Amino acid sequence: MLRALFYLLTIVIVITVVKSVIGIFAKLFADVTAQPHPPGQAPGRQSSQSPQMLKKDPVCGTFVADSTEFQKTKGGMTYYFCSAACRDKF
Repeated sequence: MLRALFYLLTIVIVITVVKSVIGIFAKLFADVTAQPHPPGQAPGRQSSQSPQMLKKDPVCGTFVADSTEFQKTKGGMTYYFCSAACRDKF
């Protein structure tokens, strides 16, 4: 009985190690073959627009695209916001 338990435990450990090693190699292979993608865009999707710059919301610190509708110009500088609430708070 004890011998069977030992063999079962050994098999579980060996399977776990093999699975981990295969996972590491699969992750390395996926990183090597992956296509670079722009920030904020999911891998594998093609963008039909020009790349957008990310701007930091001065109120909450969220990064938003410079094409956001929530903008405010003050003192010759344009500020970008994640929401109307942050814009109004500013």
